[in-house]
Amino acid sequence: MAIALVKKSTPHYRADIDGLRGVAVLLVFAYHLGTARCRGGFVGVDVFFVISGYLIGSIILSEIADSKFSLLSFYERRIRRIFPALFVVLCASYGFAYRYLLPMESKDFAKSLVAATLSVSNIFFLHQSGYFDAPAAMKPLLHTWSLAVEEQFYVFLPLFLVAIRRYSPRRKIWLVAGVASASFLVSSIGAFQNREAAFYLAHTRAWELLLGTLLAMDLFARISSLWRNVAALSGLALIFSAGYFFNAATPFPGLFALVPCLGAALIIAAGRSGPTLVGQCLSFSPLVFVGMISYSLYLWHWPMVVFQGASGMLVQGVSTKTAKVAILAASFVIATLSWRFVEQPFRGRRLMISRVTIFRLAAASATVLLALGGSILFTDGLPSRFPAEAVEVASFLKTSNPVTEAQYRVGSCFLTSKDTYQQFDPSVCLRRNPQKRNYLLIGDSHAAQLWYGLSSVFSEANIMQATASGCKPTPEQNIGADEKCVELMHYIFSDYLPAHPVDTLLIAARWDHGDLARLPDVIEAVERQGSEVVLFGPIIQYDSALPRLLALK
Repeated sequence: MAIALVKKSTPHYRADIDGLRGVAVLLVFAYHLGTARCRGGFVGVDVFFVISGYLIGSIILSEIADSKFSLLSFYERRIRRIFPALFVVLCASYGFAYRYLLPMESKDFAKSLVAATLSVSNIFFLHQSGYFDAPAAMKPLLHTWSLAVEEQFYVFLPLFLVAIRRYSPRRKIWLVAGVASASFLVSSIGAFQNREAAFYLAHTRAWELLLGTLLAMDLFARISSLWRNVAALSGLALIFSAGYFFNAATPFPGLFALVPCLGAALIIAAGRSGPTLVGQCLSFSPLVFVGMISYSLYLWHWPMVVFQGASGMLVQGVSTKTAKVAILAASFVIATLSWRFVEQPFRGRRLMISRVTIFRLAAASATVLLALGGSILFTDGLPSRFPAEAVEVASFLKTSNPVTEAQYRVGSCFLTSKDTYQQFDPSVCLRRNPQKRNYLLIGDSHAAQLWYGLSSVFSEANIMQATASGCKPTPEQNIGADEKCVELMHYIFSDYLPAHPVDTLLIAARWDHGDLARLPDVIEAVERQGSEVVLFGPIIQYDSALPRLLALK
């Protein structure tokens, strides 16, 4: 029996969109596994947003046009689509957390469990460490931020479209485009001024979903085969270019997010107009299958990445590559089972559960999850699971420590992802002492952590500081580098050092191979100005937080 390698689309189903889903989830998966060639794989979420806005927008618009739209029916479908698999993953994550997480980590997990249940985890994680920061690696439910953004958006979208239909149907496209444009503008500004808020909040992501909704409004007339193929190929190139060239330093979302979103929009629009070669490639059956299980795969893969990285949940004593293969294989197996036995029965109404029962089950399930989270919080992290000594050592895992922040001089001499360049205080950070040798420490967090120790040990020297998270201590920065880093390093190398030579410049950072070629020129330029240079090599980085390793030894 022959096996069809390309899944055919029908008037009510587009296989290429499932294939595009497959591309999106594979990009995210590759990014979370730390694949070197996919440092911008986080853009897969943006592709998901455009697809979701298109599909859900199409359904709402069609039902409104036929006078069949019902909010209750809409939210019933959302519950059937989203909640069953999410409930299973959250329960499983609770079990993993009980087994592997220390009390302090468990308390953070419990808070995120409550936030995910209430669809506000994007707001919760906004006030935690950033998505691109190292502590994010110990947050098993971090990925639920995108689900929260969608659910918050879908509170607004149907009401918005119904209101347009009733009060201004002729201006439908202009009103949706206007809101999308306003959201895009706020997102673009926020990517530079408050990156974390722009990344996590629904109003700065709404334009991505509304872009998909606009595609559902028959904006584009049928175009020739040539231009369809050009558009689709360009769209695919934009998505893969973003996945390859973007990285954690790229100001995101905003203007840069337009690259993958426009890519997804071009593919969807071209396929809506007619068949394309890209559409045929995306309709390749294995890729379509990945797209079909993409929701479960998205839900399951990140907790497995976290728990494997923290405690070797799947395999221990193996190479990093072997561990990644184990995560990949296990995630696909579990996602397939989740799709077949959890998603499909509820979505296809095979269980014949009434709407009232669905809402009651959702409420009961949410109550169970809230109770599980509360059990951890009310017991202060379930410390009875570990010896007293381990609990004491684990207490140093606090993610927000006022003492540490004071030692780093956070918010003035060390700018985090939540700070702006304007918060850098030269009167404090670059205060010179004519009675001592003046040293200047520059770099990222690996440099900032040295300031307190150097100042304490070398009391005969005046240690000044100009540091920012993720900031390489070089005059030239990578394309897309954080604006505060660009401004800070430009000020130090172009303005401050030429006018105020220091006795010694201390350079430290989390180095990678791409930095090495720049350092000789930097060192020579500083030495020509009459300053000595001390270059700090790579600092030891543990696979997990040191208190965690000591507590579990």
